[in-house]
Amino acid sequence: MISGPFIQARILNGGVTMKAFRLALLASAVLLAPTSLALSQECAKEPVTVGFLPKLDTDPYFKVAFGGAQEAAKEIGGTATQVAPSQATAEAQIEFINSLVSQKVGVIAIAGNDANAVAPALKRAVQQGVRVISYDSDVAADARAVFVNQVKGDSLAEMMLESAFNLSGGEGEFAILSSTPTATNQNAWIDFMKAKMAAEPKFSKMKLVQVAYGEESEQINQQQALALVQAFPNLKVIIVPAGIGLPAAARALEEAGMIGKVKLTGLAPATLISKYIKDGAAQDIWWNVTDLGYLTYQTAQALAQCKITGKEGEKFKAGRLGEYTIGASGELILGPAKIVTPENLAEFKF
Repeated sequence: MISGPFIQARILNGGVTMKAFRLALLASAVLLAPTSLALSQECAKEPVTVGFLPKLDTDPYFKVAFGGAQEAAKEIGGTATQVAPSQATAEAQIEFINSLVSQKVGVIAIAGNDANAVAPALKRAVQQGVRVISYDSDVAADARAVFVNQVKGDSLAEMMLESAFNLSGGEGEFAILSSTPTATNQNAWIDFMKAKMAAEPKFSKMKLVQVAYGEESEQINQQQALALVQAFPNLKVIIVPAGIGLPAAARALEEAGMIGKVKLTGLAPATLISKYIKDGAAQDIWWNVTDLGYLTYQTAQALAQCKITGKEGEKFKAGRLGEYTIGASGELILGPAKIVTPENLAEFKF
């Protein structure tokens, strides 16, 4: 028996017009799409291949995180594989998304270069039976099931602002040297810092003079750091919320004889800026990067085997890290970060 859209398209001068029939087919396809998608998302009975797609292939941060994923794979089975673009752009990542789909991975774990630009390609991957999670840098929430966040974003932003406050004595000019204009996490942190400064009198004597971008390039970060100190002679602090940028900026300021006169804070592998931390020229907000990769792999396998779906309140065991609970909007938090100081520097192996 024909029903639904076909009934509405049935009669015109005693028959069905071709145009109406095509519209009916299209409407029917839309109605049936969720069922087809559900069938393609079958629960894996054993560990699957997880394809990691970080922002950039040369960033040591993601290499260390992938080491944690490989550790988890040895523990629980399955395979961790990693591909990455040579440029930190959404366009470059889209090519690798399509490649991972063609390789029939079970889950794609992506650190997004642009939250929205990669979303259509990720949604197509889901339609072809591949599950999607994000880690480190989120993508559009409707294009993935879970976001494995290294630390709660607001707390990171607050720690960076507090660090800049302490390094500057609570007053004067500071700048931010971010990664790219489309970086999801950095933009959220910057927005939070601006709102915090506007809301709290404590920060009234601090002035954000510019937000610059290092474009995930060591050379550009060095150039931008020098440009900032030249453009703003009274600059006290630069916040660099990007792992490549902070060491690059430190080296550039050191070579220019400005390190210490302009202090640095932000996010970076502690071992790469340990000398500047010891000298008091820089502070660092950091976490266990190996654990981020480990948790991402554990999450991917739990999703593939339908132990979780990404719904708030779901719990699962993540190996040596213990039990985790999915938060709002599918966000999963690794744990709190720390401000790296000369006193606790030895705790951080990367």
